[in-house]
Amino acid sequence: MSSGRGSGGHGGRRAKKHEEEEHENHERWAVSYADMMTVLVGLFIVLYAMSNVDQVKYEQLRDSLAAGFGNGQPSILEGNVGVLHGVERFEISPSLREDVAAAQAGPAVEDPDAPEEADTTAADARTMRLAEEEYGRLEGIATQIANALDDEGLADRVRFRITERGLFIGMVADDVFFSADAARLTGTAEQVVDTIAPVLVGLDEEISVEGHANVLPSTRYPTNWELSSDRATQVLRRLVETGRVPGERIAAVGFGESRPLDSADDLEANRRVDLVVLSDAPETVRELLPRIAATDPGVT
Repeated sequence: MSSGRGSGGHGGRRAKKHEEEEHENHERWAVSYADMMTVLVGLFIVLYAMSNVDQVKYEQLRDSLAAGFGNGQPSILEGNVGVLHGVERFEISPSLREDVAAAQAGPAVEDPDAPEEADTTAADARTMRLAEEEYGRLEGIATQIANALDDEGLADRVRFRITERGLFIGMVADDVFFSADAARLTGTAEQVVDTIAPVLVGLDEEISVEGHANVLPSTRYPTNWELSSDRATQVLRRLVETGRVPGERIAAVGFGESRPLDSADDLEANRRVDLVVLSDAPETVRELLPRIAATDPGVT
């Protein structure tokens, strides 16, 4: 009994299960760290290699390229194999040399006066064009009057000239218009004035009637100022009263013997009246009219 009990007791005893604890791996970071260090070491090696360029070869390359672009320094490419294997001497095209020279010179410095000079030149050309147009217009008026006088057989009775003031219509023909020391218009003078009047009526410009006298003292007037003024007034009255020229556009003035036509000794030529069609162009334009008139044989 005891033997069976003992055997049963031993058989009933169970072996203890041995369970091991699972250990956590705390060294995994070392693998990543080693990878990173390997990459960094490789980077430093590359950087070091790049910084260790052969200085002599670098300078030779720099000088050869500079000489090739024409700066006058000797080139290692002339007649030899250069530091770039297989590169022989080569020529730089003239256009490339010019481009490089322009780039080295930097941007061109503009003359600050250049725009003003260009503007001045353009303004002068524009002014001259306007002066030529004004001269042509005044010359056209002279042509109308000359044609009208020619139709009446009076073409040789007046003189035309263009100045900076405008168109001068000179009533100068010895004793045709005025007798000596007199202001009364002759029959021929009245005919000339009446022929000119229709052309003047159609104009917009103001008209100045300017009387003149020679150097001989007047016996009928206190001075030649009164004589010349009276002559101008007689012509003005004929233009307004008979020719229908608007009175608000016309005026009379006497200059005595102060403005001789050619010479003060030309007594007959200075006994005259000028009808002046006053140009209304700007002064800068009118100043150019005499220059244009000097080249025109038709109007003096």
